[in-house]
Amino acid sequence: MPTSGNGISHRLTNRVALVTGGARGQGAAHAYRLAGEGAAVFLADVLDDDGARTAEELRAKGFDATYLHLDVSTPDDWDAAYRLLDAKHGRLDILVNNAGIVDVTPLEDLGLDVWNRVLSVNLTGAFLGLRTLIPLLRKGTGSAVVNTSSIFGPSGAIGYAAYAASKAGMLGLTRTAALELAPDGIRVNALVPGGVSTPINAQEPDGGVVPETPLGRRADPTELAAAVAYLVSDDASFVTGTELVVDGGFSTR
Repeated sequence: MPTSGNGISHRLTNRVALVTGGARGQGAAHAYRLAGEGAAVFLADVLDDDGARTAEELRAKGFDATYLHLDVSTPDDWDAAYRLLDAKHGRLDILVNNAGIVDVTPLEDLGLDVWNRVLSVNLTGAFLGLRTLIPLLRKGTGSAVVNTSSIFGPSGAIGYAAYAASKAGMLGLTRTAALELAPDGIRVNALVPGGVSTPINAQEPDGGVVPETPLGRRADPTELAAAVAYLVSDDASFVTGTELVVDGGFSTR
């Protein structure tokens, strides 16, 4: 298998990928890894300055990268993304539903507006993306979707009611989509990360999940990006409807 100078393979050459929440943090790490493996990458986000900067940095390295403004909770934005992808490539091979927000509030104090906002970004956003882009995924090569869940989805966590509910819902959405899209050859899997060193985790209480993680640290975003690159590649051609847990052993406790 051909590799780049840094040892990363080119197994995604000629693939077209869309990464939500791609402006910075974990989404940017996904974009860098997919582009590094040969994909043409669309970074979608609402952080326009950060997104444009990340796309420019990728292009400066010789990668094919495009930034587009996309609020994942807004159907019209997904329709615009569809039109752009269709006009430029006529297909989509890889969709990474990475966009997400966190709220840490005790259940008794959790406002309905906050609950709805977290669910709209973390879960409804992935639903809208899948529903809108299925026709383009059908035209893709070895098409694959990765939905980002969390260890708090199956386990729950004090203060994370909205976030945990959204991430648990992502697992159900993933399994159902995998069943419905398998006849089209579209694979759908979930990434289930533990603690990660990204800006979104700045809201975690002191220490976060690290004290309960056997490996004793948060993941680097590049470690999760490597997992996503595997799931969307032909190396995972018989993997669908499941979860890849990357949590440093947290879920074994």
